[in-house]
Amino acid sequence: MSDTDEQSLAELRAIRRVLVYVAVLISGIIFYFGKEIIMPVVLGLLITLTLSPVVRFLQSFKIPAPVGALLVVLLSSGVLYSGMATLSEPLRELFNSLPKIGERVVEHIRPYQDTIDEISSAGDQVQDLAGSKPKQGVSQVVVEGPGIISSAASTLATGLTSLFIALVLSVFILGSGNLFYEKLVSSIPRLSDKKKALRIVYDIERNVSRYLFTITLINIVLGVCIATLLYAYGSPSFLLWGVIAAVFNFLPFLGAVIGALLLATASLGVFDTLGAALIPPLIYYACSALEGNVITPYIVGRRLQVNIVAVFLSVAFWGWLWGLAGALMAVPILVFVNVLCEHITSLKSLGHFISGRSSAPELEAE
Repeated sequence: MSDTDEQSLAELRAIRRVLVYVAVLISGIIFYFGKEIIMPVVLGLLITLTLSPVVRFLQSFKIPAPVGALLVVLLSSGVLYSGMATLSEPLRELFNSLPKIGERVVEHIRPYQDTIDEISSAGDQVQDLAGSKPKQGVSQVVVEGPGIISSAASTLATGLTSLFIALVLSVFILGSGNLFYEKLVSSIPRLSDKKKALRIVYDIERNVSRYLFTITLINIVLGVCIATLLYAYGSPSFLLWGVIAAVFNFLPFLGAVIGALLLATASLGVFDTLGAALIPPLIYYACSALEGNVITPYIVGRRLQVNIVAVFLSVAFWGWLWGLAGALMAVPILVFVNVLCEHITSLKSLGHFISGRSSAPELEAE
């Protein structure tokens, strides 16, 4: 190959990299500004991948795909609604006890008030030395945002709407049987590419559904264990905290910490001593740590394990893009991308970075 050909090939590779970067940037912009539409669609696809083996299992008993899809989605929705209805009373009691919890927290931190005042005084002195103290005669405009309760209610309404759209979409896709896959494959011209695309689709479905189904079962068991231990200890609203633990555990890294901190705050308003109030969050965090570091890696297996750095970056990216819902869907999306990278040669390097397996990747020519 001549020097001119090598230079042209290098230029083509550089152009391809630039086009990939531009495509990723444009996709990020579309995902951010179109999240009200794209996020329910992604959630619906994840629900479809999770429930498709169940619908296919029902088909083996001569139950048509539309009927099986409707039954599975209605059953899942019924379980979800029953859980929310059961938790409505503990949630109401928790919100009603917030003033009492605030008073008890103040009582618990009162012995440390002198230290807090000293820290606050030191901060004021630093502000004075930095010249950041507001000057007299200069009016300040403070823009008040919406309250916490109204923001939470708005977020909950948006989440329920997205969940409803996702469930309806999953009914349509599951009810179509293999029609969705057939339409997807029929759009590819070459037969070899059709076979490869079908293999990729079924591999993605198998791995993502296995991961989501396994993680869901693990989280349910975790919630039951935490609720049982909290009940044995005498902590009120133990059922509520068990459900919170099961849901928050879908959020890597932050889920266990946030749940333990919330439980610690609620416990301060219930128990008389600081030591007794710290036991429930310790139970919560210990169970979550045992699950995340021992049980889940052992059950999920090496094939579905992903690099912890990739998980952190995925949670940070999708959390920034779509908020809490994006952070909850970050790992399933990462598993989806990981399976896709295993079948596409040009994405092998990215797949090796995402994968939790430690074997060195084979070098392949582009």
